[in-house]
Amino acid sequence: MSALLLLFTCLLLGALVARFAKPPSGIVHGINWWVINIALPALVLELMPRVKIDAQLWFPVAAMWVVFFGAWLLFATLGRWLGWSRERVGALTLVCGLGNTSFMGYPMMQALHGKEGLALAVVADQLGCFPLLSSAGVAVASWYAGKSPQPAVIARRILSFPAFLALVVGVIAGALGGWPAWADDVFVPIGATLTPLALFSVGLQFKFHLRPGQRSALVLGLGWKLALAPLAAWLLGRAAGVGGLTLTVGVLQAAMAPMISAAILADEHRLEPALANTILGAGIVLSLATVPLANLLLGG
Repeated sequence: MSALLLLFTCLLLGALVARFAKPPSGIVHGINWWVINIALPALVLELMPRVKIDAQLWFPVAAMWVVFFGAWLLFATLGRWLGWSRERVGALTLVCGLGNTSFMGYPMMQALHGKEGLALAVVADQLGCFPLLSSAGVAVASWYAGKSPQPAVIARRILSFPAFLALVVGVIAGALGGWPAWADDVFVPIGATLTPLALFSVGLQFKFHLRPGQRSALVLGLGWKLALAPLAAWLLGRAAGVGGLTLTVGVLQAAMAPMISAAILADEHRLEPALANTILGAGIVLSLATVPLANLLLGG
């Protein structure tokens, strides 16, 4: 409970600062830069050598694919039935197909399942959700905005991402026996800044502005992201014989709130940004209750 209270406190502080304290311009960009380029790679470098490679490790990655491509299929179908615009279908696919598996996922998995759960959350994020954002996510955004995705740009974006490079280095370090104690003494405190700063940044960006005609899209989008998507991931895991903490973390990562970067991508491509940001804000708040509830249902 104390760990979950920390998440809520940091989120609330960010929202209060944004509302009452008039923070300096560019503060969100600066915090996100530190989190993405410094804290996240340090955390990955600390955790990856500790990940135990087993036959079930594919599941947290596959669960992210189920969430994204399930969202695409669902909202493309609903879009035809309900007469939605291309922009709405694209926005819902992005924000409800990509989860906040790092900024929200890492702190919540650490709070619920400790370092072992956090290590599995890194696998789901860095091998599942992030490559999806950088490849299929960019392709979907470009397609529904009437543009053509550029494969070379997508590949360069993935291969040069600091956390992805840290993932490769961490796997090599693990194969060689892990880091010396002094290296962990550096990685641990730097990586520990991710949780408070990430949630504070989310609070700073929190928005909820529902326009007329968007309520059904909001309900359907969050219904998939917070309920049906984790259910689909759980069914996949059970059918494949996955169990234990690997199943739990994979399902919980599938149940995470919408990804902030996905909403930004929708905004950059003019894919109904008001709806994307409303789903993002509502999903973050609701996930603070739905993810712990899902954890209880899974026996966590």
